[in-house]
Amino acid sequence: MSGPQGNWIRWWKFNAVGGLGIVVQLVTLTLLKTRFGLSYLLATALSVEVTIFHNFFWHECYTWADRGSAAKRARFLKFNLSAGALSIAGNVLAMKTFVEGLRVNYLAANILSIAACSTLNFLVADRLVFLKHPPAPIRPD
Repeated sequence: MSGPQGNWIRWWKFNAVGGLGIVVQLVTLTLLKTRFGLSYLLATALSVEVTIFHNFFWHECYTWADRGSAAKRARFLKFNLSAGALSIAGNVLAMKTFVEGLRVNYLAANILSIAACSTLNFLVADRLVFLKHPPAPIRPD
């Protein structure tokens, strides 16, 4: 998937996975806050981490499937430490701003936080995590 058209297709795939991830994140956030009584900030950080696992699996199998799947553990670690860390920090910071500063409901604030982090997450995942590996050189016999 190369060129401008390939980038748009990948962007749409990324957002399709992200749409499912939003559902995972909102359900997890709601459960952690209402069922388990966690603060909305801790619940946000944990729900983002759950979503990172979900999204990585689907990005590996769908969004960036054409870029190979060797070294999945290393790629997951890289995904978690880059896009994941940005997501957790960005979501927690945005949630604090929206909920405490602007008095937005925590679920609405979470949707806004996800939207704020989305483009940066795509760029980090595309340019840093799911790298295109060049084919191995052909060796003469």
